[in-house]
Amino acid sequence: MASGEHYFTSRPAGDAKLRPLSVRLAGRDVELVTASGIFSPDRIDLGTHVLLADAPDAPASGDLLDLGCGWGPVALTLALESPDATVWAVDVNERALDVVRRNASILGLSNVNAVLPDDVPEYLAFRAIWSNPPIRIGKDELHDLLLRWLPRLDDDADAWLVVQRNLGSDSLQRWLEAELPAGFGVRRASSSKGYRVLHVRRG
Repeated sequence: MASGEHYFTSRPAGDAKLRPLSVRLAGRDVELVTASGIFSPDRIDLGTHVLLADAPDAPASGDLLDLGCGWGPVALTLALESPDATVWAVDVNERALDVVRRNASILGLSNVNAVLPDDVPEYLAFRAIWSNPPIRIGKDELHDLLLRWLPRLDDDADAWLVVQRNLGSDSLQRWLEAELPAGFGVRRASSSKGYRVLHVRRG
């Protein structure tokens, strides 16, 4: 990645350099592709592991959101486990979205939409949201991101956020409790390997 760039850069500089990636998703070993210039390109990062392990099974149908999808471990897992659902893999990094599309094709998945944030239809309400949010974009940007997407939960729907404890998970929980609209509840669902999983419920 070029000096000064981050995985939340919209168009990473340099060649994507696609390369193979062997991982285990939804209980199966799969051969996918990855690239430079995206988040955790060579493995499922520890926070995402915790999120996938600790969050409950996805709804079987409806619109599901993976916010900050990277190369797609959460979105692809959701699509494999809930084939009748529509999974929205959202990221600002266009290279990451290209990799998600390639991986969905490798797995034969037709229920994954890998798109930029502004390309998600405004009318959609989500049956569930999963996110390993980009904490390092800065507090104000993170807060704007969460206040943009969490209120789009459908009634009686859930969001699951994984945040490293030493990067402010507890203060983020308190902030969500104070700032989300009436009708939302926030709790710590689990704590594992230095991460918290926060559960946000509407309804």
